[in-house]
Amino acid sequence: MYLIRLLHTSAVGMGLMLWPALAAAHNPLTEPGEAAVLTGAILLAIVWVSYWLGCLKQRPSKRDWWLFNIANALSVVTLFGPLDDWAETNSAAHMVQHMLMMVAIAPLWVIARPLSQWYALQPTLAGLVFKPLLLIARRPMLATLIHGGILWLWHTPVLYVLALENLWWHLFEHLCFLVSAGVFWWSVLRSQHNNTPPALLALLVTLMHTGFLGALLTFSESSWYGESRLLQHQQLAGLLMWVLGGVPYVTAAFYLGWRWFNRAEKHQ
Repeated sequence: MYLIRLLHTSAVGMGLMLWPALAAAHNPLTEPGEAAVLTGAILLAIVWVSYWLGCLKQRPSKRDWWLFNIANALSVVTLFGPLDDWAETNSAAHMVQHMLMMVAIAPLWVIARPLSQWYALQPTLAGLVFKPLLLIARRPMLATLIHGGILWLWHTPVLYVLALENLWWHLFEHLCFLVSAGVFWWSVLRSQHNNTPPALLALLVTLMHTGFLGALLTFSESSWYGESRLLQHQQLAGLLMWVLGGVPYVTAAFYLGWRWFNRAEKHQ
C-alpha cells in the first residue's frame, strides 16, 4: 500500500511537471518544433511510468526509488523548464543544461539502479535495449571514449548551432548526452573490484578532456557559435565546465578509491 500511495503521488507530480511541455505543443502535427518537444515529454513519461509499473513487480529500496524520481524531476526542470528557453540565447545556460544532464541526472539514474524494475516489467524489451549498453559499460575506457567523442562532437560550431536551430536535432543531442553519460557512469560507479583501475583512469581522462574543452571556451577571444551569442557567455560556460564540471568526477574518484581500499582490507 505504501508503494501504491507513492506511485499515485508521483503520478500527480509528474503530470504537473510535464504539463508545461505538453501545453507548449499546441499543434504537433503542423509545427515540427512543437512535435519534438512533445516527443521528448512522451519519452520521459514512458521511462518514468514504466519504472513505476516495474516497481509493482520488483520493489526497489526507498533510497533508490527517491533517487530515480528526483533524477526524473530534475530532467523535467532541465529539459522543459525556463532553463531550456534561456539556453537558446545564452551559452552559459546551455552549459548548465548539459552539465545537469551529464553529471547530475545520469549518475543519479545509475545510483538508483532502475534496471531491475524495467527487466521485471518487460524482460525481452529491456534486454534488447540495455544489453548492448551494458556490454559497453563493462569497458570503462570504451565508454569514456564514446561519451567524450559525443561531448566534443556536439560542441563543434556546426552541430552546436544545428541543435539550437532545429528542435529535433536538439532532442537527439540531449538523448546522446543522457545515454552516453549513463553508460559512462554505469561503467565507473558499477565497476567490479578488478575493474577499479580502468574506472579511475576513465574518470581522470574525462576530467582532463572536459577541463581542456572548458579552458578552450574560456580563453577564446572570439565566439565559437556566431555573433548572436556573446563571448562573455561562452567564457562563463567554459569556466563552469572547467571548474564546477570537474567536481563530480573528482568526487567519484575519491569514492572509488575508498571502496577499493575497503574491499582490499576485507580480502586480507
